[in-house]
Amino acid sequence: MKKAAIILLGSIVFLMGEEHTMKELYMKNGCASCHGMYAEGIGATPRLQGKPESLLRERLKNLKKGKTRSAFGTIMISFARELTDKQIDQMAVWLSKLKKEEPEERYELEYYDNTGDGAS
Repeated sequence: MKKAAIILLGSIVFLMGEEHTMKELYMKNGCASCHGMYAEGIGATPRLQGKPESLLRERLKNLKKGKTRSAFGTIMISFARELTDKQIDQMAVWLSKLKKEEPEERYELEYYDNTGDGAS
């Protein structure tokens, strides 16, 4: 029983570490600049947050191969080429589970309206 608890705890720590790593990679690579802090998409830049894992994985792998569906996607090719296959898999999982978090005290107003701010 003790051994199983240690393995479970180790797995949880490992998974939490991977998520933290994907967030760090997302921020380090400047993804938030176009896709938003929570991958919610900004303007014409697509939302990645909550998309199906298989779709995200396929798109990242295609970008890594130099394939894109739009002229705007060409900038993504250089970013995707830097990712390992393992990172692509991990990023697809992370983005598919990502949820937007907005603290209650985001603005010091009686109301909150994100219209026009790109929702980032």
